[in-house]
Amino acid sequence: MNKTKKNMLGKGKVEIDREILLSIINLATKEINGVHSLTNDYLPLYKKMVKPKNEGVSIKFDINGNLTVDVYIKVYIGYSVPDIAYRVQENIKNSLSSMVGLNPGKINVHVYGVECDEEG
Repeated sequence: MNKTKKNMLGKGKVEIDREILLSIINLATKEINGVHSLTNDYLPLYKKMVKPKNEGVSIKFDINGNLTVDVYIKVYIGYSVPDIAYRVQENIKNSLSSMVGLNPGKINVHVYGVECDEEG
């Protein structure tokens, strides 16, 4: 499914591939200090067997074309979960805005676990 967006000048449209949006969101999430990884722990077992291309990211467009983003993450122990969630939301919003000119309606961050650092 592609996202269609009207050109600012009203002279055409821009098609943005879903995989590009998923990749931007994935990278924006991993850039945040304190994020251990994205996870598919929220998926039922039968869906986990077929590994999705962009693990831990889900996007949906409503009938008005508004984008809803859901990211599922694990965080490192010792970091503030509300702080990480806020920074993930802001980084996704800024990345989508600057790279493809898209402002998402909702960005939901779901924390599915806490991991010890590698040395622990």
